[in-house]
Amino acid sequence: MITGFLPTTRQELIKLGWETPDVILISGDTYIDSYYFGTALIGKLLVSAGYSVGIIAQPTLTNDKDITRLGEPKLFWGVTSGCVDSMVSNYTATVKRRKKDDLTPGGLNTLRPDRAVIAYTNLIRRYFKNTKPIVLGGIEASLRRISHYDYWDNKIRRSVLFDAKADYLVYGMGEKAVLELAEKLRGNIEGNKKIIDVRGICCIGKEKVTDYIELPPHEIVSRDKKKFIEMFTIFNENTDPFTAKGLCQKQDTRYLIQNPPQFPLSTKELDRVYELPFMRDVHPYYKKFGQVRALETIKFSITTHRGCYGGCNFCAISLNQGRRVSERSESSIIREAKILTKRPDFKGYINDVGGPTANMYGIECGRKKTQGACHEKQCLFPSPCKHLPISHKRQITLLRKLAALPKVKKVFIASGIRFDLVLQDKATGQEYLKQVLQYHTSGQIKVAPEHSEEKILHLMGKPGRVLQFKKMFQKINATLNKKQYLTYYFIAAHPGCTYEDMMKLRGFVKNELRLFPEQVQIFTPTPSTWSTLMYYTEINPFTGKDLFVEKNNKAKEKQKNLVTSS
Repeated sequence: MITGFLPTTRQELIKLGWETPDVILISGDTYIDSYYFGTALIGKLLVSAGYSVGIIAQPTLTNDKDITRLGEPKLFWGVTSGCVDSMVSNYTATVKRRKKDDLTPGGLNTLRPDRAVIAYTNLIRRYFKNTKPIVLGGIEASLRRISHYDYWDNKIRRSVLFDAKADYLVYGMGEKAVLELAEKLRGNIEGNKKIIDVRGICCIGKEKVTDYIELPPHEIVSRDKKKFIEMFTIFNENTDPFTAKGLCQKQDTRYLIQNPPQFPLSTKELDRVYELPFMRDVHPYYKKFGQVRALETIKFSITTHRGCYGGCNFCAISLNQGRRVSERSESSIIREAKILTKRPDFKGYINDVGGPTANMYGIECGRKKTQGACHEKQCLFPSPCKHLPISHKRQITLLRKLAALPKVKKVFIASGIRFDLVLQDKATGQEYLKQVLQYHTSGQIKVAPEHSEEKILHLMGKPGRVLQFKKMFQKINATLNKKQYLTYYFIAAHPGCTYEDMMKLRGFVKNELRLFPEQVQIFTPTPSTWSTLMYYTEINPFTGKDLFVEKNNKAKEKQKNLVTSS
């Protein structure tokens, strides 16, 4: 097991006694050795399983200086855009080029190419003819694995696996799939094992697979919006590992083959992954090029769980991480916190304890763990399911134990909080909020009501009880005699949202919330979400009725400015 950084230069390979790595990972982010970055996590996991792994971060596209410096891998290349889809990283919601990149040394957005997984795959093939298999992974590959609407091209693009001309695509949380794929590729080289089905991967086939569901072909969904809705609905219905069938879709003369999803990691497996030896720093090779702002946020933060049962229509977390919340054990989280306190640069502050939503730790439906998510029912919308045992007791206990550790001055919760969960928890919700307000905030808490109007909230898949939460917040604040604030997140120009709806939201924030929020973002149609489906088709997929969609960028800005200007 390597306890330091994974190699990114030939000299480092030699030091480790590796002539040629089994796997080379290419990333659109710089190399930060932290489990917050999938490249580092997958790399360390492969090494723990006995493979040699090198990383090349943000390689230049104009020559072979970066892409060839580790040679050619024995087993496969792994290619990812990084933590975010490269088009989202590079462009705002109104398609203006972003100048800054928190995941690039120096902070300037100059090193991440558009459609990064395609660009990097082409780069590999330019300098390595007939090379080892290229495996795509990460959120850009995962959410673009089938025919999908691309906002920046304003058209339906085929699977990125076809456009990149790669060999395999790992979707979702890829730990199990990558290990199984690596084992089968190694066995194939040794001549004693064929490449067979691996859950959580896509590949290209000449024929469709018996017993797999056939989606409407790309040629049809690219010009027929109702067929595109049909395709997406079937795709979305087959994302739970307990119930999903394999899928295939004709893309040209060949077929996209999607095997059923991998099962989520167990608590024991999650503990093992998150307790791999990470340096929690930028690799020295890249550090010399400048400060990486993202490191400030994650260096002393702890992930407690993954997945989300919120199911917001504009969000891809549940599609990528799953609708089941998988959690680490309390003992594993505390062990990690103790390691943080021993670092020479630890100042006594744990910056965040959470996940996609901070207060989903320790809360999950027992049925879902064995039978999968309900097909036609959401866990939290329009109201929390009665079978979901909502209790913040375990989170309260965890926070208190972390705060009591030697050298820890304060434990913060920087992840967003689902206020509907707090309100629904009659036994411990108020106690949890008091605990957070008294000990775990710097003065403000993030909540995301997203809008005020019921019809827009319904299209978003969001609850509308923020005023109830505000009252609870103010009441507890008064008992603590503290001046603390709620930070509200809102979305402008979501499908269905008109200028008049934003006028009503303006009145709501002015008269009820009594503020003009800065955190208003224009809806960005990212691949493979229900809201993006609405944006492209201008149809409500749940009713089949026509839907107003604001597509003029100046009008989108006008919607946003209504709420942010006093």
